[in-house]
This record gives sequence, C-alpha cells and structure tokens, in this order.
Amino acid sequence: MQEEIENRVVNLAVTSTRLSSRAIIEGMKMYLRHQEHQKTLNSKTMMHGKMTVKELIGQNQGVTSIPLNDDRISDFQRMARKYGVDYAVTRDNSTMPAKYMIFFKARDTDALTAIIKDYTEQQLSKKEHPSLLKQLQKLKALVASLPTKVRNKEQEHAL
Repeated sequence: MQEEIENRVVNLAVTSTRLSSRAIIEGMKMYLRHQEHQKTLNSKTMMHGKMTVKELIGQNQGVTSIPLNDDRISDFQRMARKYGVDYAVTRDNSTMPAKYMIFFKARDTDALTAIIKDYTEQQLSKKEHPSLLKQLQKLKALVASLPTKVRNKEQEHAL
C-alpha cells in the first residue's frame, strides 16, 4: 500500500513538472511573439524626421514636394527638425548647380508654412544687422587712423 502511494506521488510530481515546464515554454513563446509584434508596430509608426522617399510613401499619408537650392538645404533640415516634420531629400544632378527635391507628408503643410515664415524672418534679420566682420574692419580702420603716442627712449651713459 505504501509503495502504491509513493508511485502515485512520484507520478503526480512528474506530471506537474511536465505541465509547469510546458506552461513556462508556452509563456516564453507568447512573450517573444508579443515582442516581435511590438517591434513591427514601432518600426512602422515611430519613424520621424529625415527618411527615404520609399519610407515616406510607405506611411500612406500622401506626399507633396518642393524644390530647394543647395544653399538652403541645411537651413530647411534644421527647421524641419524643430517643427517635427517628416521629410525625404532627393538630389537632382541633371542641372549644374545641384537642386534638391524635398518630399514631405501632405498633413505637414501647416508646419511647412511655419518653416517658410521662420526662414524668411531669419533672412530679413540677417539683412538688417550688418555682419560682425564688417563692423570689426571699420573699427580696425578707425583705430589705425588715430594718432599714437610717440615715445623717445634715450639712454644716457655716465663716464
């Protein structure tokens, strides 16, 4: 009788161990599936800022474009980061001074108008204020035109 009880206890321990190990394995599989799902969701929705044209079009939110010259591209990128605009830059090498096409989401047109407004204000303020180098050159010329003290150093030798 004691032997039978011991066998049943051992069988119960073995089956419960199998069940708990299976449950742990299934739980880990579910967790890994959940993590993979979260990665795919985050990779599609979390892209912001500068990206490729293919990634921008892949977001299915409509795309519009504007042409820009070479000298204004860095200013645009700085302001686009400031306003959180999603954009893509392509370079057109067919023209001699390279031109850039900026693609952005259609829903970002309001932010783009704010960027253009800020850029024009920035350019106007640059025209109003003379450059520091020019002011420095004027001051150098003014200082050069001032008379300087003439010092005569004489040494007397005693004999």
